[in-house]
Amino acid sequence: MSAAPEPVSAHQGEQHTQSIGARLNWLRAGVLGANDGIVSVAGIVVGVAGATADRGTIFTAGIAGLVAGALSMAAGEYVSVSTQRDTETALLEKERRELREMPAEELDELAGIYQEKGLPPDLARQVAEELTKHDAFAAHVDAELGLDPDDLTNPWQAAGASASAFTVGALLPMFAILLPPTGWRVPVTFVSVVLALALTGWASARIGDASRVRAVRRNVIGGALAMVVTYAVGSLVGGIGI
Repeated sequence: MSAAPEPVSAHQGEQHTQSIGARLNWLRAGVLGANDGIVSVAGIVVGVAGATADRGTIFTAGIAGLVAGALSMAAGEYVSVSTQRDTETALLEKERRELREMPAEELDELAGIYQEKGLPPDLARQVAEELTKHDAFAAHVDAELGLDPDDLTNPWQAAGASASAFTVGALLPMFAILLPPTGWRVPVTFVSVVLALALTGWASARIGDASRVRAVRRNVIGGALAMVVTYAVGSLVGGIGI
């Protein structure tokens, strides 16, 4: 008689939904950060190239735009995520206080949440009681707030990821404008940026399960328009000689 197989969890090795969602959000933010770097620095270097053919001037403007953009993205992301983390921390502390001061009311609230999700009243009460015995705080913050106290957003990680993504994206127009001969700089940059924007548009749409065609078209048109306008402005300013 063969031995009974060992029980295996239905989700063994599978990441929790919240963890997957967080990873997708980070990935989406990285793609959008790279997209911003591509468009911002492409607009700067193409605009300067419209005013002058001097490689040093174009390089200086591109580096200035890259550094300023990366720092701006990092600062903005840090402030935004810090605010989010402060809010999450305040909510967690409020939940701790309520569990300490009114445990019976919190148990009723937890049972009500599971009842609203479709469980019969008696079963919802039983589930709430069992989860409260195991870890009341974890049960409440998961059901009420959808938070994991051990996995709160990190503003420093967000700032670093945002700055890194912007820098990676910005390097493409930098190389595209500086490496080719003078007469090929703008056309090579234009084509390279359009292709890169098509890729980031497709990637962001795929991550968000949205229309690929619409996202690519929107990305490409926006980036191309930015380069055309900045090149025209650069040519106009360069021609005036201010």
